Amino acid sequence: MMEGLLVIDVQNGIVEFGDFSQELAYINQIIEDFERKHKPVIFVRHVDDAEESPLYKNGRGSEIHSSVRKHADTVIEKQTPSSFYQTRLSDVLYEQSIEHVYIVGFNTEFCCLFTAIAAFDRGYKVTLIEDATGTVNTAETYEMPGLDIRDFVGTALHWSNVIEVLTYEEYVEEKTEACEKK
Repeated sequence: MMEGLLVIDVQNGIVEFGDFSQELAYINQIIEDFERKHKPVIFVRHVDDAEESPLYKNGRGSEIHSSVRKHADTVIEKQTPSSFYQTRLSDVLYEQSIEHVYIVGFNTEFCCLFTAIAAFDRGYKVTLIEDATGTVNTAETYEMPGLDIRDFVGTALHWSNVIEVLTYEEYVEEKTEACEKK
């Protein structure tokens, strides 16, 4: 089964909002793992028409972050939380015979979540690498004291029994075991 990596919204307007050094390190390691194995890496970039948006399409904030930019050969632009809605992502996945998508990036509870569900709805096997996602939002944003957004999304997707959720360590372990079996 051909695997592909979706790197969602790793853009200046999001990454520069907080300290995402650990998430970026994991994202980079996963990208490099896919590239080493000659598996497709597809970047998704959110762009807004509103000039006041941190992701304004013509602004620096919408650009792919420098930490991953050198890997961004294939970039899909979107304007909604779903990487599939009114984009060419389905076509790109089909052209590359991808049946299993791995998801990393930002914002966990919006673009990563929506994309994971949309991918499943389209018949893809889906794996979210929970700690290789991040969000600019907090428990206070949602007025839910103690909420761990990333863990909540990961748990909800895992409990769905249709979307696989792994930590970075579990991802590495799974890939190491797969190589040893070959």
